[in-house]
Amino acid sequence: MKHFICIFGLLAIISCTEKVKKTEESLEAKARRIHEQTITVDTHNDININNFTDSINYTQRLKTQINLPKMQEGGLDVSWLIVYTGQDTLTAEGYSKAEENALAKFKAIHRLCEEIAPDKIELAFTSDDVRRIDSIGKKVAMIGVENAYPMGEDLSNFKRYYDLGARYISLAHNGHSQFSDSNTGEKDSVWLNDGLSDLGKTAVKEMNRLGIMIDVSHPSKKSMLQTIELSEAPIIASHSSARALCDHSRNLDDEQLKLIKENGGVVQTVAFGAYLNTKKDSIRSEYMQVIYKEVADSLNAVWHNPSDFGSLTDEQKEDFIENYPVILKISNTVAAKRKDAPPAVNVSDFVDHIDYMVDVMGIDHVGISSDFDGGGGIEGWSDASETFNVTLELVKRGYTEEEIAKIWGGNLLRVLDEVQDFASKE
Repeated sequence: MKHFICIFGLLAIISCTEKVKKTEESLEAKARRIHEQTITVDTHNDININNFTDSINYTQRLKTQINLPKMQEGGLDVSWLIVYTGQDTLTAEGYSKAEENALAKFKAIHRLCEEIAPDKIELAFTSDDVRRIDSIGKKVAMIGVENAYPMGEDLSNFKRYYDLGARYISLAHNGHSQFSDSNTGEKDSVWLNDGLSDLGKTAVKEMNRLGIMIDVSHPSKKSMLQTIELSEAPIIASHSSARALCDHSRNLDDEQLKLIKENGGVVQTVAFGAYLNTKKDSIRSEYMQVIYKEVADSLNAVWHNPSDFGSLTDEQKEDFIENYPVILKISNTVAAKRKDAPPAVNVSDFVDHIDYMVDVMGIDHVGISSDFDGGGGIEGWSDASETFNVTLELVKRGYTEEEIAKIWGGNLLRVLDEVQDFASKE
């Protein structure tokens, strides 16, 4: 009798195991279907103009985290390519140098879409453009401006940048600009503008008038509060996460999240380890520093911590963007073979922030960004080729197809529509 009971128990275990296996397979199949049918939008990918030439460009599977082959492999449909300029002196000389950098990046993006690979990627200016381009099987490029510093004190530059394709602009980055204080003021409590300067307040109205989304990811909290009070159209945070889960000045606290909800805006959760789980990231980072240095040395490259990105020179930033992905990939491979390696910040940590912000703000106000090639990337979503893993985690957490479509880009495109609709009535 005991013999039959044991056999029955064994069969039951095998049956349960098979059911679990089938459930896991069906989850992945469901996630694949949803991922293929959803327009996936990543709102923050940095660029290096050296990767926009005839011989080296995004048609190739470069070591960059974003390029067309990796977007294709991972099913990432829309990449917001970033016109980023670091903060420098508030002088005519500083503005002029920054403007040269910004215009070179605009030119590079247009060259990719219009000369290098017009059959593979097209620049979009509206949500209708996004859907049209996606429907014919091309990848979609959009342009965001990280730091309005290159515009100097000439507000007509907002129209100029709009005409070049900019559809969101941040008034500051790491350092106070002529328009706005930065979140970096929290370190020393030294501020320049007490939030927005008078020029910055006028710029908010000008962006509303033109139909440019206002990005509050880098400006200070006071700047953000003043922006949301002044703006008559919804705003966005293009790459920020929840401060309640990770106390970093680049993240948004519950007050800010609720205000963006009331404003009708959206917060694009960012896959940047230090903004997702500071403790976990710090422990892992400390362990990995020796490995990063060894790998960098083997490649004749200089290693910089991603958290120091804002303080690097333009030349150092270009080197970082060029070398970071390959150093990271090789180093993670080395660490994976070591039993004592602490866990890395991963896709589960990322979706924890999505869960939290959906709880606080509602499903209509949360989106996704990576900050690829600017320090972003986590275990499981280390580059565009692994984009599906985010959708898989969302499915595992119980999000519906409709909810996933909103998070992956529907919410962001809805805000873009509302911002442009407001401008058209001006």
